[in-house]
Amino acid sequence: MNDVVLKLKGITKSFHQGDKTLDILRGVDLELKRGEVVSLVGASGTGKSTLLQIAGLLDHPTSGEIFIGDVAAHTAPDDQRTALRLGELGFVYQFHHLLPDFTAFENVAMPMMVDGVPKKIIKKLASERLMELGLTERLDHYPSQLSGGEQQRVAIARAIANEPSILLADEPTGNLDEATSKRVMDKLLETVRRTGLAAIVATHDRSIAEKMDRTLTLSEGRLIES
Repeated sequence: MNDVVLKLKGITKSFHQGDKTLDILRGVDLELKRGEVVSLVGASGTGKSTLLQIAGLLDHPTSGEIFIGDVAAHTAPDDQRTALRLGELGFVYQFHHLLPDFTAFENVAMPMMVDGVPKKIIKKLASERLMELGLTERLDHYPSQLSGGEQQRVAIARAIANEPSILLADEPTGNLDEATSKRVMDKLLETVRRTGLAAIVATHDRSIAEKMDRTLTLSEGRLIES
């Protein structure tokens, strides 16, 4: 079995501003193994979010190769990329992006419904994901009835609902106070390690980065391992 679940080779990303070219990523190489938790740090504007969007197949690199498991995602057609995003990738953002008119349970169930999972299994898995994150009493609550930390835990439960192999988290506690941030991050790491996910967590908080298996710093468009 190949333990590498995500591989990036020579990833570049450039943007054009008038007659100028802005190089954000300049040949990024990365391997992420099954069960590994990696922190991605770097100053604001260095391209952490851009790198995660490319790794998560939400954006295309200017050049380079992306492998999800053994699949060459950089050459895959759009329908296969969509299937990979739905089945192999989970996303958590700084803002939870929950659907306001749906309960916590319904928000977590949504990715499984889109993926065609049978209703009986959806009911079991969505409930389990929320209970694992300490939200047993919040299944039927709407986002407006939840605290910021609870909303972000629902977002984490939603991200792992389809049992992906890779979790990509972009400043997942950046919008929370320090105490709540610690609780949410501890829950996220506990969940990731229990399920055997591989994860990349972008953060500006060095105390959070120190909890990961290794730390990668994005600087001047390149990754440096700390």
